[in-house]
Amino acid sequence: MPTDHPLRSDDGLVFGGDYNPEQWPESVWLEDVRLMREAHVNRVTIGVFSWSSIEPREGQYEFGWLDRILDLMAENGIGVVLATPTASPPPWFSLAHPEALPVTADGVRLIHGSRDTYNPAAPAYRAAARRLTSAMAERYSFHPALRMWHLHNEYGTVSYGPQTDTAFREWLRAKYGDLWELNTTWNTAFWSQGYGEWEEIFAPQATQYLPNPSHLLDFKRFSADLLRDCLREQAEIVRSVRPEVPVTTNFMLPSWNHYDQWDFAAEIDDVSVDHYPDTPGIEGDVQVAFGSDLARSFNGGRPWVLMEQATTMVYDYAQGRILARDPGKLLFNTLQYLARGATGSLFFQWRSPRAGAEFFHSPMVPHAGENSRTFREIVELGTTLANLHELAPPPAAGHGVNQNRVAIVWDATAWWSTDTRALPSNDTAFLPAVKSVHRALWLLGINTDFVQLDQDLSGYNLVLVPSKLAASNAEAEVLRRFVANGGHTAIWYFSGSTDENLNVRQGSFTGAFADLLGIRVEEHFPQLEATALKLSDGSTADCWAEAVELRGAISISNFTEFPLAGRPAVTKHGVGMGTAHYLATRLGEDALRTHLRRILNDAGVSPEHPAAGYGIEAVRRYAGNDSYLFLLNHSEETVDVGIHGHDLLTDSALHGETTLGPGAALIVREPWAEQ
Repeated sequence: MPTDHPLRSDDGLVFGGDYNPEQWPESVWLEDVRLMREAHVNRVTIGVFSWSSIEPREGQYEFGWLDRILDLMAENGIGVVLATPTASPPPWFSLAHPEALPVTADGVRLIHGSRDTYNPAAPAYRAAARRLTSAMAERYSFHPALRMWHLHNEYGTVSYGPQTDTAFREWLRAKYGDLWELNTTWNTAFWSQGYGEWEEIFAPQATQYLPNPSHLLDFKRFSADLLRDCLREQAEIVRSVRPEVPVTTNFMLPSWNHYDQWDFAAEIDDVSVDHYPDTPGIEGDVQVAFGSDLARSFNGGRPWVLMEQATTMVYDYAQGRILARDPGKLLFNTLQYLARGATGSLFFQWRSPRAGAEFFHSPMVPHAGENSRTFREIVELGTTLANLHELAPPPAAGHGVNQNRVAIVWDATAWWSTDTRALPSNDTAFLPAVKSVHRALWLLGINTDFVQLDQDLSGYNLVLVPSKLAASNAEAEVLRRFVANGGHTAIWYFSGSTDENLNVRQGSFTGAFADLLGIRVEEHFPQLEATALKLSDGSTADCWAEAVELRGAISISNFTEFPLAGRPAVTKHGVGMGTAHYLATRLGEDALRTHLRRILNDAGVSPEHPAAGYGIEAVRRYAGNDSYLFLLNHSEETVDVGIHGHDLLTDSALHGETTLGPGAALIVREPWAEQ
């Protein structure tokens, strides 16, 4: 992953959004530029869904409008993130290449009329995407407005059908080499699924009953590799023309997991994310921290790009509602993103479209125009970010933008492995488990990174594993060495019960980590949803319990009720210079925080500021040779915080107790030497 791109931060913190000039007459463009300058916009993303406007017929390009808008941006000092519009093929493409249309798992071929109507395995689609990317790279790589390439948009299309089946078989041949190895790994003797020819294998589409979990897992890996290869092809094209222009693609966090984010991050120069909290209030703020920590971690601890957020609305997808953000929340949440490493803030989108599928999506210039709360808050935010330009430089060599001592394991295979319907309980799901642990840490005032178990963990005091059903021997060994060398870990129920191909480990559930934990898990006891479990230390739990035997560990808390009365529920095991904790149940919110506080104390981890926790967020960001302490009050109470330094938001010196009201924030410059 390249680390030195001179076009990255020449404009200070980035501010702007997705701009769709092809949807408007050119008379509106001049009005847009006037408003952009008023709002201190210095970056716009152009071209995301413009394939039909650039290539209205196969091989016939109309670049005139794009030439003019890029020239207009350059003339007004506004940098452009230029997107390849390959996420939305035009109607002429699907009619010319019906085999390249996506097919659902039920065998339904989809047609154009929305977006993402392509099959990433189809040679015709891949060829068209390369051709269009090459044409844009050759024409615009040296344009003075260009700041970054934005390849595709929100990769995530998974398709089935003949084209996919062919590509899947090729992938399986490369992985397994021969059918004996595949049949053994998938245990195809079960239900008479033994394969005698490669052509007998299909992508796991709709079938009579339960599909083979190992088959499903391999298809998810194949689909992820396929999307990565699509990204890699475009990246190679634009870099071949002008390699110093940074390359990105936008991750949709955290709900989309159609590819391995770590693999994608290795293909690009800067990770960028689209992030839309779906809950108002403090729970939405927790989501902001969660998405930010993921983005920074995927980007190797370096500053990352907030490619999309909403301006003044919250998208409650579950209830089918678009809720209004409270006044001032736009600035407050953007400061959260900034604290955790964002290079600024971009939005979807600049101006609301008059019609189309997302015509009520939250914009920077709403249907009501510039005389609106939305645009006034955009101007306020743009002015604030312009005044925070000293945060833009990357931290000095050898330092991440944040320095955290706690990490949570994030692993695509861990997520995919719990998607199967054949597990003892749905309460083993990956994302809810990870989010609950991150939320508990946030409430305790502890800032967090995410890691995978094939990287160096030595910089952390504590590594948490909330849900990792599938674990390889190599991953287990990484964690064992980390603990033996003085690290601390906590591992949750069911983790490590299979190998990386969903073959159940014999002798003990949680078998990959059983020796490290000093336990043996004999049996699972999934619970009904409403069942409450009481533990001997007064904690409460639910959903899951296990019959745990101590094999060197000590019990911290036991189950109290039949049939597990007296059996360990939470354990602790010293290994070498470190400690491994195990949670054999799903602790309630209060109990989870109580046990995490104990584990954090064992590991020597404390918040960035004594006031942090339970609504007071304290995050230290590094830029250049300085550090900046962000303090944000998410609570409804006014608090006094001890602080020394220079507050960038008020341009004033602070010494001693400072009042922080509800919804208020401080960004305090502190000399690095004091940290």
